[in-house]
This record gives sequence, structure tokens and C-alpha cells, in this order.
Amino acid sequence: PLEVRIPESQPTGGIKVLSFHSPSFGFRPWRPRITTTTAATPTTTTTITTTITGEDAAGKGTGAGSWVGEDGRVWHSHDGLAPHSHEPIYSAGDFSKRAPPLDSRSFADRAFTVGIGGPVGTGKTALMLALCTSLRDKYSLAAVTNDIFTKEDGEFLVKHGALPEERIRAVETGGCPHAAIREDISINLGPLEELSNLYKADLLLCESGGDNLAANFSRELADYIIYIIDVSGGDKIPRKGGPGITQADLLVINKTDLASAVGADLAVMERDALRMREGGPFVFAQVKHGVGVEEIVDHVLRAWEIATGNRRR
Repeated sequence: PLEVRIPESQPTGGIKVLSFHSPSFGFRPWRPRITTTTAATPTTTTTITTTITGEDAAGKGTGAGSWVGEDGRVWHSHDGLAPHSHEPIYSAGDFSKRAPPLDSRSFADRAFTVGIGGPVGTGKTALMLALCTSLRDKYSLAAVTNDIFTKEDGEFLVKHGALPEERIRAVETGGCPHAAIREDISINLGPLEELSNLYKADLLLCESGGDNLAANFSRELADYIIYIIDVSGGDKIPRKGGPGITQADLLVINKTDLASAVGADLAVMERDALRMREGGPFVFAQVKHGVGVEEIVDHVLRAWEIATGNRRR
């Protein structure tokens, strides 16, 4: 059930598109089917409390929780979370044509933000911990983690003392974690902006929920994007591509110490990573053991210096 407020002057039968609002997710277009009575309030609004399902432009239901928005895209809602759509992805993209960092962004509003994405189990949280450990003594840091239905990764960082607990926020994204870093980033922007202002942060770290090879960060959220894969998926993963592999600012190939155990050829992974990324940077790493972490930190700080005009400490 949702509560929607509309002006009394608008007859309920004529409603075509409303805005659904959640404090965590912001406004989203909504084409409702209303099956309830209305009750006038003392104010200039009518309150409708009902269960709303989607409806397409022709007035035919598209199934519970899905509808066609005023922008022409199909929106859906699930897991009790806010509505969202998915940007169509027709190719893996090119490293040279990746979206550049936003020139107009003010770091006074939100500090330089590093987005860390990748499939489930590749070492994103381990990299978050390693970056916090490497940078926290010289820089003011804060971190936001994303999980689908738990706060496991945030709790991991707290348990291992990555940062003081108050500098870590854990977000539950629901079943489409990629939407929270690309199509509807407000669930992450809110805590990132809050942490940035509370602690006068130099750098912010944002870990996405584990997702598939099509997931990548919006430039409105991440100023620098790291995409991390690991060898356990086989040496075919780099050549499979996907926006994260081809267009992240830095690709990390993790758990190289397991290559022989899973039959992955690191030379093949290097060749394919260079080809798919048009020579863009990548790092072989064993993040859990500290291998490659210093090189990753160097890439991050170099980008931070260029974007902010600051010098590393």
C-alpha cells in the first residue's frame, strides 16, 4: 500500500502519471491503476491509500510492479523498494569512449568518490578494507557499502577496523544492485554527501553490490571507477567484456594466486584485458595478501590529484 497525495481539483479517474516518492530514492514517474475510494482531508489534497500496480500507455496492466513511465521506458518495482528502470546496454563499450568525470562537480558538496564494482565474491570488500588501511592515516575517509538484503559488507569493515564505525554506512539495495549505482543513485548519494560533510572527507569509497558484467557506475556517483574480477571465473572473463571491464578507469584482476588451481592462464587474461580495454590500465592483485594494493592506491591518488588539484600526502 502506498499513500499518494493529489490536488482535489484533479479527478482521480483522470490521473495518468504521478510521482512516487521515497526519502531514500527520490521521485520516480508512476502510471497508476487506482482501485480504492477517496477521502477528502481538511487540506487542499485528497488522500488515496491503496495498492497500485503498473499500467502501460494503452491502459493494459504490465504485471504487478511494472509499468511504462512518461519517459517511455519500462519501470518496475520489487522487494518493497522504489521503482526504477534499466538503461539499455547494446555493447560493452570502449575504454576510449567511456564517460569522463564530471567537470562541473563541486567537491565541496561531496568529496572525490571512488566506486568499486564487480561480480559477487571477487574481492570488492577486501579491496575496500585494503584501501581504508592504506589511506586512513593521511586522508579523511568515509565508506558506503551496498548489499542486496543485508548489511554484511559494512559489518565486515566495522569488524576489521577499516574505519571508525560512524564513518561507514551500509545500504540495502534490493534485487537490482546495479540500479543503485547507475539508474537511481540517490540511495548512495544521500549517505555519501552526509559522510562527506560530517567528516570533511578527502576521499569517499563506495562499494557496489555484487552483480554481473553489465554493471558499472554512473559518473554522477563515481569520479573514479575500479572494476574487480578474479581468476576463479576462468581466464575467459576479460574477453567477455561488459561496461565494467571495458570502461572502468582501472580493472583489477584479483586472486592470481589461485590461477593454477582453477586452470586460468594469466598471460591470456593480460592479453585479453589489454585488447578489450584498448591498453587501459589493469592490475594483477592478491588483495587479501597485499599484492598489487600499492599500485591500486597510486592509481586512485593520481586521479584524485588531477580532479581536485590537491597533492598527495
